[in-house]
Amino acid sequence: MAEPHEHPPLKPKDFASDQAVRWCPGCGDYAVLKTAQQAFAETGRARSEFAVISGIGCSSRFPYYLSTYGFHTIHGRAPSVALGLKVARPELSVWVITGDGDSLSIGGNHTIHALRRNLDINFLLFNNRIYGLTKGQYSPTSELGKVTKSSPMGTVDHPFDPLSLALGAGATFVARSVDVQAKPLKSVLLGAYHHKGTSFVEIYQNCPIFNDDAFAVITDKPVRTERQIELEHGKPLVYGKKQEMALVLDRLRLRAVKRSDVSEAEILVHDTANREQAFLLAQMHWPEFPEPMGVFYQGQRATYEDLLLDQVSQAQKSKKADLTELVYGKNHWTVQ
Repeated sequence: MAEPHEHPPLKPKDFASDQAVRWCPGCGDYAVLKTAQQAFAETGRARSEFAVISGIGCSSRFPYYLSTYGFHTIHGRAPSVALGLKVARPELSVWVITGDGDSLSIGGNHTIHALRRNLDINFLLFNNRIYGLTKGQYSPTSELGKVTKSSPMGTVDHPFDPLSLALGAGATFVARSVDVQAKPLKSVLLGAYHHKGTSFVEIYQNCPIFNDDAFAVITDKPVRTERQIELEHGKPLVYGKKQEMALVLDRLRLRAVKRSDVSEAEILVHDTANREQAFLLAQMHWPEFPEPMGVFYQGQRATYEDLLLDQVSQAQKSKKADLTELVYGKNHWTVQ
């Protein structure tokens, strides 16, 4: 992550483009866009130092609505474009905007390889558990038995767990947030921005037309304190209206218990450096468990572009390239 350049402070409105925003009324994308503009402004970076890259889907209109550099690429290929850009211009802050269909179906292969390479880029996965742009087919994250236009008897596909996929593929920053919970979402976006390496943020996003209230059972205000658990490094994993519930580790499995039934020492403490614990948390879903929100995992390892550019630098210093030797040297043969 490059240091911000000197320039007058920017406000969120400075990151808004002059394009009319064209999402359905009530779409969760509006809230994510507004929060992203706030987060970008808080970084202190100039608009010209951001590049926002998307594939295909409702969320992928994002680059049009930000006054930054951007690419609206082809279906599922945004990670590949982001890789090329980051290698060519490593000083840029590069963001991949994608949906559950775009990045986990047609773009699944591109996603996992971008994650394992650990480029210093940021994935924002808008998960609404449906194909909204094409009017309501089930997606790779639709729940088992989901009735849609393409699964009139209920889908028989077991859904992807995006965070488990990201952890397994090697992402070094893995988090989750909710479209309309602006404060925690902005915190996660800024955490992703400051992380050196690939960040992967799943955002629970509502599609009011084709999958309305897909996450309402855990995100509605009256129930969220009981059905969500906020992850904070170094803090005990407790939740509930009065923080009366807790998570404990029992023979390598998580259990939700009443806080009064265990000692404080038995309550699990969140450790963002613990990938194994992050895997366990990623498996937690309502109603057996509260749904975790925040940063699941954050680790450090060398980024792809740093390793590659260092290798290029070493090669340039070691020996002057000779095209003639390459073409006519020992490494060629004649087909007879």
